[in-house]
Amino acid sequence: METIVAIATAPGRGGVGVVRLSGDKSAEIAAQICGRLPSPRNAMFSHFKDGKGEIIDSGIALFFPNPASFTGEDVVELQGHGSPLVLDQLCQRAISLGARMANPGEFSERAFLNNKMDLAQAEAVADLIESTTEQAARSAMRSLQGVFSDRVNQLLKQLTDLRIYVEAAIDFSDEEIDFLAEAAVDQQLQVLLKTVDTISDSAQQGRLLRDGLRVVLAGQPNAGKSSLHNQLAGHDAAIVTDVAGTTRDILREQIHIGGLPLSISDTAGLHDATDIVEKEGIRRTQNELAEADRILLVLDHEKGLTKEDERILSELPPSIPLTLVYNKIDKQGLTASLTEERGQTCLYISAKTGDGIALLKQYLCDSVGYHPQDEGVFIARRRHLDALQRARLAIETGYDCLSGLGAGELLAEELRQAQHALGEITGTFTNEDLLDQIFSSFCIGK
Repeated sequence: METIVAIATAPGRGGVGVVRLSGDKSAEIAAQICGRLPSPRNAMFSHFKDGKGEIIDSGIALFFPNPASFTGEDVVELQGHGSPLVLDQLCQRAISLGARMANPGEFSERAFLNNKMDLAQAEAVADLIESTTEQAARSAMRSLQGVFSDRVNQLLKQLTDLRIYVEAAIDFSDEEIDFLAEAAVDQQLQVLLKTVDTISDSAQQGRLLRDGLRVVLAGQPNAGKSSLHNQLAGHDAAIVTDVAGTTRDILREQIHIGGLPLSISDTAGLHDATDIVEKEGIRRTQNELAEADRILLVLDHEKGLTKEDERILSELPPSIPLTLVYNKIDKQGLTASLTEERGQTCLYISAKTGDGIALLKQYLCDSVGYHPQDEGVFIARRRHLDALQRARLAIETGYDCLSGLGAGELLAEELRQAQHALGEITGTFTNEDLLDQIFSSFCIGK
């Protein structure tokens, strides 16, 4: 494969900057830049020189010969000063010597292709870098260390063993004993379904830690959306006045509740606007609502559910979960509460005093099934949950085929489909398009 080069440190200035090379020409390129090749896995101080012999920078050079490297290829790291200009010069020097700029995630992709890690572990590298909470970072590290992959592989082994047994029983169908009618087969299928459910539960927690929850505050002007936004954010992020239409653009804030990343969007009040700026704000609000994981419709408790509120309700995206938040209960001396009214969850709070904010935060965690104290969680993505769901459906369908029709051949095929779905998680079964999609979201130097 071609030798690739990229800046491995974050964009911007810093005390240290790292340029990484991987591929067959890495050692040769390093020798020309540094004057000589460092001893394997030993740091060597060196002057990094350009094609004319002039010094670009001075720093540390490290050489990791294959296969004992991150990518499984010859890898060189040049650690110099964190100047974007200097680091770019080093990259250009490497390119002039036969390297090319790496694509996003290409180092991790090569590590996967060279069997240094499986696909779930490679994804965990990016997830660890992008972690926004301590719990998310710990969960990503568990996946990077192979906890998720080990559980999937154990399930795959159980599935494979049962599939071998089923297919052997089909081959000996002329025997008087019906091996597929034995209780052991039924029991193993039930165990497989339970195991898939257990892994899915942990994966769902990991997906929440990775993706978080996107909450959008909506409602009429002066309902108290900006005050609620400030209470959730923990500081005065939004301007609060008695003037209707103060908020005209989307205001987003990133917080976390017990480790769950939460993106809060304060939006322009929904009403029949005539002002061109307010109309644009409402249009952006509607776009934001379409992307939400949950909508909090903020209502003035004193006014109750007005006809205008009912109109807004009828125009909200029907597929997105909705919670009614009755604000300003302090004006009537009421206490915060959570109730179910006509099949709709209603929260009674005061954004002014903060009464009910803790209740709201707990409700948001409970609404998605998030458990902040679960230390066995590993990071996961939506595609992992989709693969687990397809595997469970295949096993369940196979079970029904066996118990209802006595069709061992159909059971064997469904077990094969389940095996294929689980293999997509670790990359045992995958395709080039999926790999391109996954690694294109990575950092350039990773």
